[in-house]
Amino acid sequence: METADIASQISHFSYDHLVTLGMPETSAKYLNMLLLLGVVMVLVYVTAVLARKIMLSATQQFSSKTSTQFDDFLVQHRTFRHLAKIIPLIIVVQSLPVIFSDFPSWIKPLRTLTDIYTVILTITIVRALMRSLKDYLKTTELFKDKPVDSFVQVITIFLYFIGGLLIFSLLTGKEVWAFITAMGAASAILLLVFKDTILGFVASIQVSSNDMVRIGDWITMEKYGADGDVIEINLTTVKVQNWDKTITTIPTYYLISDSFKNWRGMQRTGGRRIKRSIHLKISSIKYVSPEDIKRFSKIHLLKDYLRQRQQQIENYNIEHDIDKSLLINGRNMTNAGIFRAYASAYIEHNEHVHKDLTMMVRQLEPTTTGMPIELYVFANDVRWANYEQIMADIFDHLLAAVRYFDLEVFEHPAADDMRKMFAQPATDKNSLYAAVESMKN
Repeated sequence: METADIASQISHFSYDHLVTLGMPETSAKYLNMLLLLGVVMVLVYVTAVLARKIMLSATQQFSSKTSTQFDDFLVQHRTFRHLAKIIPLIIVVQSLPVIFSDFPSWIKPLRTLTDIYTVILTITIVRALMRSLKDYLKTTELFKDKPVDSFVQVITIFLYFIGGLLIFSLLTGKEVWAFITAMGAASAILLLVFKDTILGFVASIQVSSNDMVRIGDWITMEKYGADGDVIEINLTTVKVQNWDKTITTIPTYYLISDSFKNWRGMQRTGGRRIKRSIHLKISSIKYVSPEDIKRFSKIHLLKDYLRQRQQQIENYNIEHDIDKSLLINGRNMTNAGIFRAYASAYIEHNEHVHKDLTMMVRQLEPTTTGMPIELYVFANDVRWANYEQIMADIFDHLLAAVRYFDLEVFEHPAADDMRKMFAQPATDKNSLYAAVESMKN
């Protein structure tokens, strides 16, 4: 017996009984259709519940026995729940000819609706699979810092586009290729509408291939107020969590078109740069006398340096018959130079300074704010709070040490300085005013 005959017998089983009971044929057709529809709905509901429970139970047992996290992400994104909907869909598709055998004109539009639902369900299943794959790849060493979100979004957009074409084809009855051909004239409009998406996709590929930014990198982009860790890279935006816990969103394309600073190299080397100056008052710089050298020799870090340096200078002056009745003659040490030597020795012996990276104490060009003595070193702890503490300890010590070398740190006059100046006796004030007036004239 053919399938069509079996379907006909099933569809007319209740119809024949209703007609036998004396019901009009037209009413019997509608009532028969409603009865069959009710039976199928109950069957679909029971099948959906059973399929979901069986699928989830089998999945949980399987995932508990595996070490990979991929199946856990499949469960998290409800992939198996969507797969369980396939069986009820098959029942609905196969039952349409049976339920509406007396209304054949209804079958085609209803079949179209089920085909549309099939397309939507397929997209949903593939989308859940892609999300699960994305989350799984983020847990692997190879892809955890790659912009996987961008590629998944591109695939999702392409998937939606194909699904939209199929649904349009089902609704209009036209071939998919005919619709694509018709879209050729509107390609310019589509490019304009999806400009940001296209630019973001190209930027994501370049960012990934050139390894410009990874998730977890600390980047600084002053133009957009971004200064913190990258927490997400997707098709159109890059999210940066700033140090004050705010979130800055930057268009992905701007990572290519604009400049930004990536601190990954600093974090990788394990050293963060300290580049800061102490401005010495120029009038406090002087040649040192033998008495000064004797006093400075009591400083532990300078003892060997001063002995060797003084021996070199004395040998030079004797060799060239230098008259040392004046300190300016020949070679001499200055308190600024000795302070630089002390600062160099101090950072060399500091346990928080990275010894494998540049360590330098240099003198910069004098300015109206004094002569800068700059420290160019690297802290061996890149964590922000620890780095600030290391830098503060170094400069606290050096600022306090300046006075031991008969030097002064330059600073602009403060309110207390002005009050002390004008708190002098009247005679001193008159001389001060006279000096000011002479400077004006």
